[in-house]
Amino acid sequence: MTTINVRRLDDGVVRRLKQRAAGNNRSLEGEARHILECAVEGEMSTKRASFLALAARLRRKSEGRAQTHSEVLIREDRETGHRAI
Repeated sequence: MTTINVRRLDDGVVRRLKQRAAGNNRSLEGEARHILECAVEGEMSTKRASFLALAARLRRKSEGRAQTHSEVLIREDRETGHRAI
């Protein structure tokens, strides 16, 4: 695991962080870790939601169009002699 240091935090922020940690039965470090983990998970959830919205838009745009299964495309590519480099 990696250790990080956060410098020049406002005293008020530290005080509120300590209060929050005490309210959650965590140490100051544990509370900071929890906040960082939640922030990253939230960011990933936002990216996932954006991806799912984009996928839905693409599905709507291609509705009613004939689709070729990927295995057919791969087989055709292999039969014509194309190989991945």
